[in-house]
Amino acid sequence: MFGKLSHTVRTFGYQEYGGPMLESFDLYAAKTGEEIVNQQLYWMMDRGDRKIAVRPEMTPTMARIVAGKIHELARPIRLFSIPNLWRYERPQRGRLREHWQLNVDVLGGDPLDAEAEVLTLAVEIMAAFGGADKMQVKVNHRQLMDHFFSKKMGLTPEQTHKVVKAIDAKDKVDPAKFQGWLAEAGVKPEQIGELENFFKSDLITLLNTMPCDGVLHLLELFKTLTEAGMKIGTQIVFDPTVMRGLDYYTGTVFEIYDTSPENRRAMFGGGRYDNLMALFDKTAGKEALSGVGFGMGDVSLQHFLEVHSLVPKLDSETDVMVTLPKAEFRVIASNIARGLRAEGYHVVTPLAVGNFGNQLKLANKHEAKVAVLFGDDEFAKGEVLLKNLLTGAQTSVKKDSVVAEIAKILGPRNQTEK
Repeated sequence: MFGKLSHTVRTFGYQEYGGPMLESFDLYAAKTGEEIVNQQLYWMMDRGDRKIAVRPEMTPTMARIVAGKIHELARPIRLFSIPNLWRYERPQRGRLREHWQLNVDVLGGDPLDAEAEVLTLAVEIMAAFGGADKMQVKVNHRQLMDHFFSKKMGLTPEQTHKVVKAIDAKDKVDPAKFQGWLAEAGVKPEQIGELENFFKSDLITLLNTMPCDGVLHLLELFKTLTEAGMKIGTQIVFDPTVMRGLDYYTGTVFEIYDTSPENRRAMFGGGRYDNLMALFDKTAGKEALSGVGFGMGDVSLQHFLEVHSLVPKLDSETDVMVTLPKAEFRVIASNIARGLRAEGYHVVTPLAVGNFGNQLKLANKHEAKVAVLFGDDEFAKGEVLLKNLLTGAQTSVKKDSVVAEIAKILGPRNQTEK
């Protein structure tokens, strides 16, 4: 699964990066959402009396790394990682305390082009698993929401923050609790209807009734996506209820939903964070290097694949087993294995002398696709037997042509693996 994710992202030119499992607590306290820091962060004091935390997400680490090399990197900066992360929360469907997550970010470039690429990439990832027609990207804009809350509803920034948090969790609670949260945030009863009507609005209506930078940006973004071949209205839609609670999102936000009634939930999401780099480096802030990205957890992806019967069959990583029937054949076996590995094939050897039957059984246990077999007769003629363990076919070949013959059976290995 991770191999398919990595391959798809690399086809767009993204480079992989890594980071430490432990970071300063302050890194997350300043740059991560309150819920993660106050409720879900694993932290400890080390022997130097420093407060450190186990990483709950990767974006702050990525931003710190980029800030330190910002003048060395070619623009736009395209990065991805697949780290394991930890959050202290109640394990449930789609959420575990430890999980692996694909993180994709592009820093710099024209905002419309960068966002269109990231959204296209998200769709292409699902397409790689055969699920492009079983998901939907829901898109919103934080400037649109800020305009609505401040200009139309007259809420203060503090009230807006609480309302955004409530809307972000709307689908997880019953209506009465949601309305209670709104009331606590200062939303008047007569304003709830206004809020519900806003949730039902489309972009054209908002362009006429509430024109603002957020609406104009989304209209241009959807135009760009249409030109890129995306299906607006079905594959990608506008949804004003998408909030994305993390505090650093400043522009376009989006979530990818499973359309199956059995798993109708947000699988992953992301958005634009124009101010994140400035939190780490004043020089970086002067360049106004903005970013857009998303994070996809392995658990939610697995559930999606299971619901739609798209879980890929895990193929054996072993291509060939080179047997060792006698000690005096060890040099020959070693040379054959070395030649195959030089071409990128995954080769195992028994590491002990054994008879024909036992080593063939061992090859099957390793789920090898081809077994290289030879005995006294083959040795005398300078040949080996190649047994195709997928079909049962067996043929004699000259030992100097083993690599070429196996390539005919299995095809050439990816040379990047060499």
